[in-house]
This record gives sequence, structure tokens and C-alpha cells, in this order.
Amino acid sequence: MNHIEIEPDSDAAERRRLGDKLREARKYLGLKQEEVASYLKIQRTALGAIEDGTRKVEAIELSKLAKLYRQPVGFFTGEDEAGSALPVDVAHLARKAADLSEQELAELSKFAEYLKSKSRAKA
Repeated sequence: MNHIEIEPDSDAAERRRLGDKLREARKYLGLKQEEVASYLKIQRTALGAIEDGTRKVEAIELSKLAKLYRQPVGFFTGEDEAGSALPVDVAHLARKAADLSEQELAELSKFAEYLKSKSRAKA
């Protein structure tokens, strides 16, 4: 029988990483812990413990958080490597851009170049 050895510390590290990503997404959207806790129907301290990595997050809670934070669950779990490598704001923009037409994408690209050149001019 094959046994997979998992170090207990790796679970704690994963919970902290997940909590950090959840906190970052909440703050990016300008939500308070109280608001998110109310949405999940849990205590604010429980949400704080999730974000600190000291409380496990249930699958249903993670699914609700992903929906609230407008991210796929895989973004938070690390299964979506491409999305998780991007900052929350960039990943959100990428998902929005995915629905644009070719012409709209071309315009968006030009606008991004304009903003980039404008910020360089200020520097």
C-alpha cells in the first residue's frame, strides 16, 4: 500500500498562503471583514482566522468567497497557475478583456500603451 507523507507544516503554510490571497482580494475590492463575514454568515473573528491561516476554510466558504471576489477558486488554491501568478487587479482585468471583440482588444492595447507612456513621461 502506498502512503503519501505530508508534512504537517505544509498544511499550515498552505492555509497562510490561501489566507493571504483571500485578504488581498478582499482589500482590493475595498470590502471590510465585517461585510464579508456577514456574507458568509460567520463571525468576523472567524474570517480573520481564515485570512491569518489559523482556521481552515470550508469548500462552500471558499466557493462563496471566490464568487464574491470575482476570481476562480483555482486562483486561491494555486491550481490556476497562470491566474495566480498575476496580481488580483491584473487577473480581474484579464478576465474582463477575455469577453472583448478583436477591435475592442486592439483599442484596449492602445490605451494600455498610452497609459504606460504617460507614466514614463512623469518619471
